[in-house]
Amino acid sequence: MPLDRLIRHLIAWQSIDGPPVPDRELTVEQARERYRASAVRPQRDEDGSGPAVTSADRLIDGPDGAALGVRVYTPERVGQRVVTFLHGGGWVLGDLDSHDWVCRGIAASLGAVVVAVDYRRAPEFPYPTPLRDAVAAARWTARSFPGRTHVIAGDSAGASLSVGVVLQAPDVRFAAQLLIYPPVDPSLIIASAGEHSKGYLLSVEDMAWNYEQYVPDPRLRADPAVDLLKADLTGMPPTVLATAEYDPLHDEGVELAAKMSAAGVPVRHVPGEGLVHGYFLMQSTVPAAAECARRVIRELDRLLGPA
Repeated sequence: MPLDRLIRHLIAWQSIDGPPVPDRELTVEQARERYRASAVRPQRDEDGSGPAVTSADRLIDGPDGAALGVRVYTPERVGQRVVTFLHGGGWVLGDLDSHDWVCRGIAASLGAVVVAVDYRRAPEFPYPTPLRDAVAAARWTARSFPGRTHVIAGDSAGASLSVGVVLQAPDVRFAAQLLIYPPVDPSLIIASAGEHSKGYLLSVEDMAWNYEQYVPDPRLRADPAVDLLKADLTGMPPTVLATAEYDPLHDEGVELAAKMSAAGVPVRHVPGEGLVHGYFLMQSTVPAAAECARRVIRELDRLLGPA
């Protein structure tokens, strides 16, 4: 399918004065601020029709005595579902605010409490700290909302962390996992061989920089919680896996879905035709992104059954 018209115009607009400066050529703080500025949306749409969801920030106990921030979202109509959500941003960027709008939408659509996790980020806190924070937060959610239907979810780097949580926290029972365009191959061999390795907002060079920040020791990139294609995926919870057609990570996401299916994991793959990496953050400006995001959440809703 052709690249979405609005996304094509966005890419062209960003390149009017030449190619945009990549994150790797900015300071980490500059890159974080740019990411946040491009992602943050109002809590409700200007016409007041946005998701009616309340939120509360709090601190929880993390690994090694660290205090972790979480934001707990509660929709007006809440059922028995609870979601631990891990934001994207290449393990370096992103925070509770960048994905606030996304989490509100998930909470309202699923009738679920959503616990968004402000895990510590690289390069200040490289692997395995972000993953250990994510595991601690998922365990906190399970303890705080006992008896609920628990979903682990994330987009991009957060999706990678989500799989790592399932692998490293067998004591937490997840009813499902939601993986939105996950990075799963730190060698980037699959991404480099793909048709859309550059020119579509995310490039292989961007991902190489992200992995360098997250896992600076190349030896650790072979860990199953990083190189997810080498992990034992047996026993994973039923999964909804979303990809984007014009994304360097598309093919490795498809490969992960195939490996999960071969391991006996029920997988529902939702292809984002005509879309790029990060489309969940484009819902307010790109109708096709909003429609695909709704389709992804509907698949998760159907997978979970009655709320």
